[in-house]
Amino acid sequence: MIQPTRLRQLNDDPIRDGKYVLYWMQASQRTRFNHALEYAIGQGNKLGLPVVVGFGLMDDYPEANARHYAFMLEGLADVHAALKARGIQFVLKHGRPAAVAKSLAKNAAMVVCDRGYQRHQKSWRDEVADEAACRVVEVESDVVVPAEVASDKQEYAARTIRPKIHKRWGEYLVPLRASAVKRSSLRMRLGKGMDATGPMELLEKLKLDRSVPPSEQFRGGEVEAGRKLSSFIRERLLGYDERRNEPAAGHTSMLSAYLHFGQISPLEMALTARDAGAKKPACKADAEVFLEELIVRRELAVNFVNFCPRYDSYEGLPAWARKTLEKHRGDKRYHTYNDAELEAGATHDKYWNAAQHEMTATGFMHNYMRMYWGKKVVEWGKTPEVAYKTLLWLNNKYFLCGRDPNAYTNVGWIFGLHDRPWGPERPVFGLVRYMNEKGLERKFDMEAYVRKVEGLR
Repeated sequence: MIQPTRLRQLNDDPIRDGKYVLYWMQASQRTRFNHALEYAIGQGNKLGLPVVVGFGLMDDYPEANARHYAFMLEGLADVHAALKARGIQFVLKHGRPAAVAKSLAKNAAMVVCDRGYQRHQKSWRDEVADEAACRVVEVESDVVVPAEVASDKQEYAARTIRPKIHKRWGEYLVPLRASAVKRSSLRMRLGKGMDATGPMELLEKLKLDRSVPPSEQFRGGEVEAGRKLSSFIRERLLGYDERRNEPAAGHTSMLSAYLHFGQISPLEMALTARDAGAKKPACKADAEVFLEELIVRRELAVNFVNFCPRYDSYEGLPAWARKTLEKHRGDKRYHTYNDAELEAGATHDKYWNAAQHEMTATGFMHNYMRMYWGKKVVEWGKTPEVAYKTLLWLNNKYFLCGRDPNAYTNVGWIFGLHDRPWGPERPVFGLVRYMNEKGLERKFDMEAYVRKVEGLR
């Protein structure tokens, strides 16, 4: 089911005579549970036209490097294979996404696109809508409850958006049926594109930042994402509530990178977890906690980026947090490190070093350690602004799931975003939440985590 509230017509141009319906894929890089793809197929069938899926591959996507590109290209190989099996041609062209979309739109009856929340993604869609000369429809497919349905303003915290999402999520927690394609586009001549079937060969042809190598821990694509989801539900959903915060346990879904690239749908994940909780009463509470994180927390991040123009800057933080950090700007820092020392994980703190090494080696860091990792950079940063800039740089460079709403929100949380003032007032932090190594040691087997990371390295 595709709810009308997932659709937004971006211009006033009509559907025109054309050779196909174009789905310009950008954020939702998958074929399963993809509302934009299914809407395009439905429109194609209605118009008696085939569907073409186009993707623009640029060398200099903002802050992306070889690690991110390798993961994405592995996913696009899956997309190519799955679309071919459904009779849909996948056209991968070298160029800026909006430019590729406009080029393919010249022979299209209409353009369907998925949704992005960051300013460059919004700008690309506006550009295509302005210049395509045919109807352009945006379909939201990477959240469960559409952003403006959940809220029409920037929310203060999870507690303020939670009731709004819970009130509506029953309407959206419904399966999406894959439609049959009535007319194939596989034999259409659409110009020379790039070969999506060889991800590593394609990676070598691109002119991009190779300072960070591909992750050996994670392979991209909807096939691998589906396997990880099945494994999580089968082996780790039971006990998730109690064990998810233990850094050494690995009792998480490990799907954040796949969500980032749109290689798995949060709706599919939510329905799978909900159904597992319904079938196995012992898992019910665990499934509820998982849905809270997947839907409420993740969509709070989307809300922040969608409604806060300065989502990626220190000025986008709450006023109370900036005020208390300003008050303590001159406090003594007992440890400070330069960028090279931080990047190498060469500090006095072995737990922080282990977290940094997990990130640089794999592109992933356990969520609880992300919080500790970030708080320590605040403690060591020469100024709050320097700490913010450093965290965002490391986050976006090494994490496979960096550079998206969750990434900007996670970094913001370190400085008080979506949190509240915490007393007593402390040096450097003021009223911003503080974390230390003693807290880690009280709660978790940290030596086991350190050994685990050393094994990964």
